[in-house]
Amino acid sequence: MEKKYVETPLMKQYYSIKAVHPDAILLFRVGDFYETFGDDAIKASGILGITLTRRANGSATYVELAGFPYHAIDTYLPKLVRAGERVAICEQLEDPKQVRGLVKRGVIELVTPGVVLGDNILANKENAFLASVYFGRQTTGVAFLDISTGEFYVAEGSENYIDKLISNLAPKEVIYQRGYEDRFSDAFGSKLYTYRLDEWVFSEEVNREKLCKQFGTRSLKGFGVDHFTSGLSAAGAILYYLEFTEHRDIAHITSISRIDQEDYVWVDKFTIRNLELFSSNGAREKCSFADVIDRTLTPMGGRLLKRWIAMPIKDPVKIGERLDVVEKFVRDADLADVVREQVALVGDMERIASRIAAARVTPRELVQLKNSLFAVELLKAALESTDDAQLHALAGQIDLLEGVRDRIAREIYPDPLNNQIQKGGVIADGVDPELDDLRRIALHGKDYLARIQQRESEATGIPSLKISYNNVFGYYIEVRNAHKEKVPETWIRKQTLANAERYITEELKEYEEKILGAEEKMLVIEQRIYADIIAHISRSLSSLLRDAAVVARIDCLQSFARLACERRYVRPVLDDGKLIDIRQGRHPVIETLLPVGEEYVPNDVMLDDKEQQIMMITGPNMSGKSALLRQTALIILMAQMGSFVPAKSAHIGVVDKIFTRVGASDNISQGESTFMVEMLESASILNN
Repeated sequence: MEKKYVETPLMKQYYSIKAVHPDAILLFRVGDFYETFGDDAIKASGILGITLTRRANGSATYVELAGFPYHAIDTYLPKLVRAGERVAICEQLEDPKQVRGLVKRGVIELVTPGVVLGDNILANKENAFLASVYFGRQTTGVAFLDISTGEFYVAEGSENYIDKLISNLAPKEVIYQRGYEDRFSDAFGSKLYTYRLDEWVFSEEVNREKLCKQFGTRSLKGFGVDHFTSGLSAAGAILYYLEFTEHRDIAHITSISRIDQEDYVWVDKFTIRNLELFSSNGAREKCSFADVIDRTLTPMGGRLLKRWIAMPIKDPVKIGERLDVVEKFVRDADLADVVREQVALVGDMERIASRIAAARVTPRELVQLKNSLFAVELLKAALESTDDAQLHALAGQIDLLEGVRDRIAREIYPDPLNNQIQKGGVIADGVDPELDDLRRIALHGKDYLARIQQRESEATGIPSLKISYNNVFGYYIEVRNAHKEKVPETWIRKQTLANAERYITEELKEYEEKILGAEEKMLVIEQRIYADIIAHISRSLSSLLRDAAVVARIDCLQSFARLACERRYVRPVLDDGKLIDIRQGRHPVIETLLPVGEEYVPNDVMLDDKEQQIMMITGPNMSGKSALLRQTALIILMAQMGSFVPAKSAHIGVVDKIFTRVGASDNISQGESTFMVEMLESASILNN
């Protein structure tokens, strides 16, 4: 028998909002607290470790309750999202001071594992992709969006291919059509965080229109995705989902790119796991392949590097272009140093752009953006000072955005007092004459009060007279009882204490109105100017994102160059042939983890389609058989990412797929023994 709630007006309002988001924890703003009720409160108190209480709710019934102060949301929200919860944030939409009765409330944002803008939840060098899968008639479509950076990708193909992409880009959340639960778990397993939407959300016709409207274009031909029917169904559903989660300010999502199966090396999820590309299977922290080779200096570079690892390219010309730049940095150490110095000063421009679009950017992030744009100017100059055509081309893509940069420099303090515009102390002096006047009033108030105090003390002959302030009746004059009879008749008595009296005067009241009014007005003016600055920058978001992409690319290439110098890597030779000839190859991860003084024993590998198609390697346990297999795969992967490789020389015919099956990892949880897992994975390798 379920509990019958006798509802108060507040609880009625709560249940009506909760009904719209039944599967999310609803943070319900009541005064200075976010409250959760009922099952949400039980969940929240468990995850956050906050006290669970009961609140009487009418006669003989109660409701569970758990809450925290509103300013602690930055501490508690990440914990809920990391625990895999969807969180609806319900705010008071009116000022309680100006409303009689119940304050109007509404959900202003639904935060889910895949739709996150808060910096405190996002990992620095990791994308937080939301994926959308659409099971179409002929093909399956998939789209990936990172709302925090504006990166948007679309692809379509077999379920096997979509599964590979999902393991490559590791989305935090996947949405798909309701009713396809079994097909989804058969194709992609049960480990993903998913959310189901109605079939109509995936309507191709509506979604084409949605995408065109988002990008401000008439058709999608310019993005090369026009023929992707099921891919576009998936991509449009993402835009619907952003609306559904109350993320409507998405001006930073300006384009969509397709992922072509023909362009990238096939690296499936077993290979990603067996080569330990992103996480190590052992107990040691931070020793995956990505951790060991990452020398990037910016969050954007770190994210791009992970994408290059997951999706190496197959075109020898494009690989050659990357290698040329790496070689330039390796040979010209001075240029590399200048480039690194400037790249290191660039902040996370992609995420700042997304926060500008959502009007949630903080003053310090704007200062960081200004500093980044100054660094980008010097970076552009450094690239243009070389005789390298490719570096010139990269420099040519950089937009200095002087207007944006100079406006921030002119109008925002270089070190703002507060990191929230609501608190003021952000807009620089000399921007608004009225603001400057009000600041003078607020600032010199203390001197003014001291002058009144001295004057009144002399006029009345009361030496111990003092002026103070409290919240009840503002500024007052306090007189000790010994001098009570000297008080002028014009003063109005307000309070009697044990050994003193407190008075107010006409002059103090006027002054108080002026000074308290000044603080409120200052905040209003600062917020207006700040909103103007954000609106001004919003018009340049696509240029800002283009700059970010160039910096990320340069960052990755300088990272490869630094690694090559540190570890004595060589430039590989790549072509369309069938030869793999690696002389004195080394394992890039194992050699960095060896104790000091121990050398990695290098090995040669020679394979082609005429002399030697197969190598059989034997030896006792711990003799390095797996290391040799893995090192060969990693050297080829590195070469096709555009990096130098750990070897004396390497000649590689470009490969289109990399498969490995190394080490026993029983999949006991799904009822498969080591042998069974090996047979299934070997079958997958042979079939491909």
